[in-house]
Amino acid sequence: MIALLAPIVFAQHLQEFVFRADKSYRSVNLVGTFNGWNKGATPMKVDPDGRTWKVNIAIEPGEIQYKFVLDDEVWITDPAGKSVDDGEGHQNSILVILPEGYDIPARAGDGTITLSALRHLQQAPDLNLDRGKLTLAFRARPNDVGRISVLVNGKSIPMVGRQQSSLYSRYEAAVPWSGSGNLRYVFALEDGSGTKFYGPSGLSDKETGNDFVLDGRTYHPASPPAWMEKTVIYQIFPDRFANGDRTNDPPDVAPWDSKPKGSSFFGGDVAGIRQHLDYLSSLGIKAIYFNPIFKSPVSHRYETSDYLQIDARFGTNQEFCDLTRAMKAKGIGTILDGVFNHSATNLFAFADILSKQKDSKYLDWYTVKSFPVTVKENPPYVAWWNYPSLPKINVLNPDTTAYLLGATEYWHRHAAISGWRLDAANEVPMEFWRKFRTTVKTLDPNAWIVGEEWGDASAWLKGDQWDASMNYPFREVILKFLSTSGNGNSADLLFGLMRVYNMYAPQVSRNQMNIIGSHDTPRILTLCGGDERLALLAATIQMTWVGVPSIYYGDEIGMAGGADPDDRRGMEWNRATGSNEFLARYRKLVAIRQANPQLQSGDPVPLSASGDQGTAAYARVLDGRLAVVAVNRSDQSKTVDISLASQMSQVKPNQSFTDALSGIAVRVGKDGFLRVPVPSKGAVILLPHPGAFIPHSPEF
Repeated sequence: MIALLAPIVFAQHLQEFVFRADKSYRSVNLVGTFNGWNKGATPMKVDPDGRTWKVNIAIEPGEIQYKFVLDDEVWITDPAGKSVDDGEGHQNSILVILPEGYDIPARAGDGTITLSALRHLQQAPDLNLDRGKLTLAFRARPNDVGRISVLVNGKSIPMVGRQQSSLYSRYEAAVPWSGSGNLRYVFALEDGSGTKFYGPSGLSDKETGNDFVLDGRTYHPASPPAWMEKTVIYQIFPDRFANGDRTNDPPDVAPWDSKPKGSSFFGGDVAGIRQHLDYLSSLGIKAIYFNPIFKSPVSHRYETSDYLQIDARFGTNQEFCDLTRAMKAKGIGTILDGVFNHSATNLFAFADILSKQKDSKYLDWYTVKSFPVTVKENPPYVAWWNYPSLPKINVLNPDTTAYLLGATEYWHRHAAISGWRLDAANEVPMEFWRKFRTTVKTLDPNAWIVGEEWGDASAWLKGDQWDASMNYPFREVILKFLSTSGNGNSADLLFGLMRVYNMYAPQVSRNQMNIIGSHDTPRILTLCGGDERLALLAATIQMTWVGVPSIYYGDEIGMAGGADPDDRRGMEWNRATGSNEFLARYRKLVAIRQANPQLQSGDPVPLSASGDQGTAAYARVLDGRLAVVAVNRSDQSKTVDISLASQMSQVKPNQSFTDALSGIAVRVGKDGFLRVPVPSKGAVILLPHPGAFIPHSPEF
């Protein structure tokens, strides 16, 4: 018989957060992994004493990271809580909420199952159709159930378990399916002497009558554009890439090599980008993500004054449209930055409110709290992070929706646009993104839509809003592995990479925008303490892991830079030469990825990890093609033993592999192991012979 611990619950735990202040504040907000670090999502209420702030929220058990935001500006950890490093030298408060029944130790085969851990949702990533296979996933407590299988249309299929965290394990099984017709399935849990069956109504003793049913007519999995997973992106901060036309410079243009300030204009423009298209093409990139280019009073242009007009300091509408067509001719797509959450105060609608106050016909375009409306500290209108210069747009007002979607359509019809990156996208109502997606996909079904969300973006990646998100969790895993405080833990690296990969359906993970740096972060070389080998190791993992690598301009030549605005220095073109070995390695990494489909679209397979010794290995597998990547974070060269036992259908004993980086060849032993020398703070990318694709790096 099987004993059951705790009732089946999908309800969340009600958790109280308390902040006791040492002085009075206007507001205190709770932010964390549970609300996308959105400081406006969870306001706290103050007690009559004026110092004690509280909020109760329903939250799923697990590891929670959080902070308090004081007066919309100051972010602090919980003085009464424990803290952890966030991977960038900052601290977050941490709270671990145990599910019901976890007070009793788990032991497979003891006939006791912790019910609060069990879960299967009929949506991604628990249910997903990709490349002709339906993947079914089930969650349970680690080491708690003896055997789990799934019965699909009566056929039993064993499930493979992989631990996702200290609290949960994920079990998977895949079956061929065309996507048509119906499937009936139920999960079988064997523990001790008994078997239980898990269906929509929970656990039962019977195999039938409690089945999940999947209807092919109504099931529509996420289907992001396939071309993106074969792409490497290059991110350009327009004012800082290249100044090709001095006639459009502002009067106060800063010297190109000066230290940037928040208000600095450097004069980067369309002409400068056109002059360097050969350089960009030679890198092997297939898309450019432009930070905002529309008319704006500031150099970063996240304050939009006119969504239909290119900023004159960057160029004209015609010049930009011509640039996109020139890029397309070289096989490079254009990704625009859509800033729809907020605008500048001189956008025509807000300017009209400032002028006409209560008589303005545009009042519903924003959220006015009081009159008169003036631009000042603690503004009388809702503003992004309470910045007076960034009034938040009411995108669901019908006229506002029509204007923004009309601007989106305008650029698709006049320029060669391949996609959109959506700024502060987690703060915009989902209803708007659904309308935005319909507009964009009607104009171009292959256009790519990527949203800014620094945490788990699952809610937006179900196929009805975005195709992908900026993969900051991927970056966090890399930074922790490369921490300059000591050798990174390779087990944590593989565990973290797989955890982030499993957050989404595989086709979504293959579309994720994998970054190691952006305009909002210190540069990777600076975070690595100036150690070029560590920065290149980060790039190697980025170019060989699942997702779309995105290179922040200048990272490929070894530029340094601290937090904003220091990370937005002018491009150092004196470094972009054939003698720059750092650039040569970047170019080679991109070329290797672009020449090997398994590194673009292959499934990930963790192979080995040495823990605190700093070495790890993983494979990428696609249609019989295999690539093996071994990394070494430590300060010493290591020989890494890699078991290919799980890949013997792809590999034969004595088969030769060649490191695409060094050209060194190794062979699979009779025991199925590859024994590979890996340099300190380095990596190898092993491609099998025959069938290896090891390109020559293009010249420029």
